[in-house]
Amino acid sequence: MLIDGHGRIIDYVRLAVTDRCNLRCFYCMPEEGIDFVQRKELLSYEEIIRVVTLLSEEGVSKVRITGGEPFLRKDIMSLLRSISELPLIDKIAITTNGTLTEKHLDELVVLGIDSFNLSIDSIDAQRFQEITRRDSFETVWSCYKVMLAKGLELKLNCVVMANRNIADLIPMVELGRKSKVSIRFIEEMPFNGEGSHYQRLEWDYAKILSHLTEHFGEVEKLQDTQGSTSLNYRVPGFTGSFGIIPAYTRSFCGSCNRLRLTPDGTIKTCLYDDGVFNIKNIIRAGATDAELMLAIKEAIAHKAKDGFVAEQSRNGKGIVSESMATIGG
Repeated sequence: MLIDGHGRIIDYVRLAVTDRCNLRCFYCMPEEGIDFVQRKELLSYEEIIRVVTLLSEEGVSKVRITGGEPFLRKDIMSLLRSISELPLIDKIAITTNGTLTEKHLDELVVLGIDSFNLSIDSIDAQRFQEITRRDSFETVWSCYKVMLAKGLELKLNCVVMANRNIADLIPMVELGRKSKVSIRFIEEMPFNGEGSHYQRLEWDYAKILSHLTEHFGEVEKLQDTQGSTSLNYRVPGFTGSFGIIPAYTRSFCGSCNRLRLTPDGTIKTCLYDDGVFNIKNIIRAGATDAELMLAIKEAIAHKAKDGFVAEQSRNGKGIVSESMATIGG
């Protein structure tokens, strides 16, 4: 097993396969985009499989594919086929914006990939366009309906933004009245390529929950799974559920079981750190499997206690300004 210096077992890797995205969400990157990683600097599929194989042999059993938008990476299905064939990987999940996903769903299900986080910050077409700066709502909504019809394990990720999508919170919870879907409301973080939009986060976990309970009344607290980042609830009588991820206030760090791998091969042991080392450079310098795992284990052993410690350790400055697309969420 991979165990950090605080006794937490690391059994889950979040793998960002690209930093490119066809949306320009307000909370993720500037309208003009960011300086994307050049193709030659991306981890190759062969390098990704090598790293995931080694991690699986040390106890990592879950892989989440993310981005950017993962389905923008050329021939992404070949990578997913290869990962699905690894005997020690029990679960593959995908986070996607749904703009390019629908056509792949049948094959993904055949591969055993049936767990999806669909990023959708508004179910109102006009607000969706204002947030994403793209007119793609109907495409994303069609993908959502097909996922629902196929009975997939489905979560909708909604970043809560003051003065932008508060009117969506209650209608989104209502999606779970008759449908088996989990709505996950996420505190906005400063990973937008510009730095924090707010001096103080107004819509934190407590305010989101208060807003929902004022409308729905008493809600049922559900049992959170091991390592869950969300605090989960159900409105009595609803089929689906909702959760709130305190991503900015960071109250879930004590059970963190994650390792992150960015598109260019940077290993991150915390969402808020600025990268521990670049595994691609070590691979291309000719490192053996044993040397790769030694470097990974050393990084995990020094994993920060929580996101606040990791943030304050960033180059000694504690300043966050990169885009979420570069680190994979």
